[in-house]
Amino acid sequence: MNKTSIQVCIYIIFYFVLLGCNNNQKNNNFELKQGDLLFQNTGTGIIDNAIKDVTATSVSKNYSHVGMAMQEDGKWFVLEAIPKNGVCQTPLNKFLNRNKNKFNKSKTTVARLDAYYQPYISKAIAYGIKRINTPYDAIFLWDDNSYYCSELVYKMFSYQDLPSDALPFLTHPMTFNDNKGKPMSSWVNYYKALNHLIPEGIEGTNPNLMASSPNIKFVHDYER
Repeated sequence: MNKTSIQVCIYIIFYFVLLGCNNNQKNNNFELKQGDLLFQNTGTGIIDNAIKDVTATSVSKNYSHVGMAMQEDGKWFVLEAIPKNGVCQTPLNKFLNRNKNKFNKSKTTVARLDAYYQPYISKAIAYGIKRINTPYDAIFLWDDNSYYCSELVYKMFSYQDLPSDALPFLTHPMTFNDNKGKPMSSWVNYYKALNHLIPEGIEGTNPNLMASSPNIKFVHDYER
């Protein structure tokens, strides 16, 4: 290899090293913003997988949980609805450490609502705070006094003076069936344990449906 070729190789290597450093710097400079949505892959449990199996969209397939970032007294929290605790205000680090990949990075992705919805963030957070300690909606019903994760986030906005056709997220009839139209065994066992009929066709929402909204933009991935 001649001197010119060696110099070219050195320049190429230097370019990619510099590019990698810039990407890392860009990633490290990420700043969470009030009202950001934190989508999470909560793991491989039976119900976690069951949720993903029946809610995957062409855009989003792997999310089973969502919460909203909020800041209080200079500290970051996530407003969320989770089993056992119901609606709660979870410290950000605790939220991120809940489920990690083999590289010890959180399986959490951050999305930001479009500018149109930013003026509604403060009221949305106030709505969630008022409902702290409200029970978790394990049955996934819409019109009761409990909340599941995406229901809470949806209603943070739907209660405000936004036109129904201008809400940031959609609802649709829920299904608990497989691709052959039969109830999945995991959901059959789940609702049998709750002594409740499967609410097939009831209006609702889910993290993957929210993650597919055209009104949000993904801005950071804690897993990378």
